[in-house]
Amino acid sequence: MTTPSPADFAGQRITVAGLGVSGISAARALAGLGAHVTVVDGGDSEKQQAAARELEADGITVRLGDGATLPAGTDLVVTSPGWKPDGPLFAAAAAAGVDVVGDVEIAWRLRGPDSAAWLGVTGTNGKTTTVRMLASILAAEGLHTTAVGNIGTPIIDVVLGQGKDGERPYDVLAVELSSYQLHWAPSLRAHSAVVLNLAPDHLDWHGSMQAYAADKGRIYEGNTVACVYNVADKATEDLVREADVEEGCRAIGFTLGTPGPSQLGVVEGILVDRAFVENRQQQAQELAEVSDIAPGSGTPAPHNIANALAAAALARAFGVRPAAVRDGLRAFHPEAHRIQHIADREGVTYIDDSKATNTHAAEASLAAYEHIVWIAGGLAKGATFDELVQKSAARLRGVVLIGADRALIREALARHAPDVPVVDLDRTDTGAMSEAVREAARLAEPGDTVLLAPACASMDMFVNYNKRGEAFADAVGELTAPDH
Repeated sequence: MTTPSPADFAGQRITVAGLGVSGISAARALAGLGAHVTVVDGGDSEKQQAAARELEADGITVRLGDGATLPAGTDLVVTSPGWKPDGPLFAAAAAAGVDVVGDVEIAWRLRGPDSAAWLGVTGTNGKTTTVRMLASILAAEGLHTTAVGNIGTPIIDVVLGQGKDGERPYDVLAVELSSYQLHWAPSLRAHSAVVLNLAPDHLDWHGSMQAYAADKGRIYEGNTVACVYNVADKATEDLVREADVEEGCRAIGFTLGTPGPSQLGVVEGILVDRAFVENRQQQAQELAEVSDIAPGSGTPAPHNIANALAAAALARAFGVRPAAVRDGLRAFHPEAHRIQHIADREGVTYIDDSKATNTHAAEASLAAYEHIVWIAGGLAKGATFDELVQKSAARLRGVVLIGADRALIREALARHAPDVPVVDLDRTDTGAMSEAVREAARLAEPGDTVLLAPACASMDMFVNYNKRGEAFADAVGELTAPDH
């Protein structure tokens, strides 16, 4: 297949679906390449109208509200990731024989012949942490790199900005990809990629777990060097087996246990590589110590050790030296609201994992601590909580429930942890967090961890999980003075 060039978009009539960050980025990039761009969005808020005015000033047509239909004569639709594939706009495109792709696909098509390699990261949980760890390791090797994609930096902007204004071109990109983005990126062929884990999520969008897994598995298609999978999650290895890869591409596992050949793992507190060594049957290469993962933040949670192993595997697939793995992990600092230590108060540790917006993420968070007062609840997004509570019951000192769907968690606790004290806060205002933290502090004993790991989305009470985490930190700050 002939690789498209930027010139191929000149004169095309392209419809961009969605007025979010990726939609605006795609619209401006394509208009800059000479395409005739129309942006459509079903919303019509003041914020969207303001964004529309800015685009219209650049010669881009914008249709909001009822005007979010397929314009006649459209040659290509470029959709924002969140638009559901069964929407009427896409049905109209299919009826007209018009292709639908995402911004990641456009970025892939716009790469030049000497463009940076892509190292892809996806999974239900841990994507952002892993891709940032990977970027830190690559940078420690002296490579010019950045983390892009679902992490918030539109990949089109990075691809089109390569080498401009005298800037050194990127050697390699650490690319976070959601299942939405992968669904709309049929041509993507990464150097190497990982599916960190698989658990039910976004099933309302994909329609089934099988379809969700298949879209995640697209990240392995055409890999040239390594398909990295999670030994503890067989579904990720199954996706590797099903992928059509380049000749010579290897399956590389990561495990929290002792690694076998072609795996990375942990031996007596050391991250070791038995995949990218000369004699993997008999040799192993030390990469880093577990304590090198986010140093200064305490013992890393098991899932963050797994994330570090996945990042190390991708970096090693790209030829990075062991010392750079160690130095990159030491230089990495987790983002806020991801197993973030907030404070110690009267012998109790307070941890903010507001990013744990589904049961799979919350399970990993709860597994990291021995005695927990758990703050949970929010929007369940169709999730059930029996398995999560069953696995975590022995660790729970108490539970404080907040949010619209807290009853679902309360019922699971009644079935599987009936002896655990539960405080059910019948309120969904933002001030509920202060009461939740006070109640959690009352239930906690010295040596316990008060853990915000909601297992739910935040939008019933907060703008996003960041605001929820900030409210938790503020509430902890309202407690008594810290230990000394």
